[in-house]
Amino acid sequence: MAGIRLPPEEPDLSQSRAPTSVDLVSDDDRSVAADSWSIKSDYGSTLDDEQRQADATDALSSAALRPASDYGSDKEDPDAEVPTSMLGLQSYWDAAYADELVNFQEHGHAGEIWFGAEVMETVASWAKSLCNNLSQGLMPNHIDDVKSVPDEQVERDLSGWSVLDIGTGNGLLLQELAKLGFSDLTGTDYSEGAINLAQSLADRDAFSHIKFLVDDILETKLERQFQLVMDKGTLDAIGLHPDGSIKRVMYWDSVSKLVAPGGLLIITSCNSTKDELVQEVDDFSRRKLCASLDAETQKQPENSCRDPPFRYLSHVRTYPTFMFGGSVGSRVATVAFLRI
Repeated sequence: MAGIRLPPEEPDLSQSRAPTSVDLVSDDDRSVAADSWSIKSDYGSTLDDEQRQADATDALSSAALRPASDYGSDKEDPDAEVPTSMLGLQSYWDAAYADELVNFQEHGHAGEIWFGAEVMETVASWAKSLCNNLSQGLMPNHIDDVKSVPDEQVERDLSGWSVLDIGTGNGLLLQELAKLGFSDLTGTDYSEGAINLAQSLADRDAFSHIKFLVDDILETKLERQFQLVMDKGTLDAIGLHPDGSIKRVMYWDSVSKLVAPGGLLIITSCNSTKDELVQEVDDFSRRKLCASLDAETQKQPENSCRDPPFRYLSHVRTYPTFMFGGSVGSRVATVAFLRI
């Protein structure tokens, strides 16, 4: 989770004041977010669709499932609330991308690569390998299972994959995917400044075929489905919104409609482990499949809910790991789910 720097103590406490809206998006706050590569989000929307939020609240309260926020990997107490952050608010990202756009226009800087360039390249190349395998009718469980495919066939196979990057930010992940052979590429973000920056960078770097749209994943207006949907930090920041648990339910409802049957959803997170993401998807699948069953129907055999919307496929195993409390983990997790 991104580090939050405490402000210096005031020498005279009587002069302390309540933070203003300017303070909430100050240059220092933005530098804290930039210094911590572990969070990247362009969602956590403040634009609530009242009915969808009510439905999500009902789903959390009626289902015998823990809220998604309970799976935060940094919590010792499973019942403790996940701390909120300005990184979960659209107002923060609007201000941040306004600055980055000015910085690009004046100095040509692309802005931050969230999670770092190495993680971005790993995610892109791993996604390519999974898509190659699926195009060949293979179901890999490990990146090492990938078989060698002629370059011409790889280019032909990848060009047929439609790709959506939700919370695209500066759009550099889509550029990386374009370099690897993907051509039907779309990036969305609810911050107009992010989309302006991403389009400017794509035009400068000769990737003008990439499409960029202003769209909020929680209230998406997209009407098409994609074979590959990428999320690099968006779900993390949704959980940092004051209504994070509810909005994560809304997220899964929306994203499940955007992934085409047989397609892939690849999530990269620093706030959830691989096992926590799998558990959250399993909970969503059970809720999605069984919420409409009335008391009588629920008495039917278990196989009435045997076809979940998503199924765990694989995860990146090449990130550096560390040992803590007898458990092995890493600072970032990338997990792929197959849309059934």
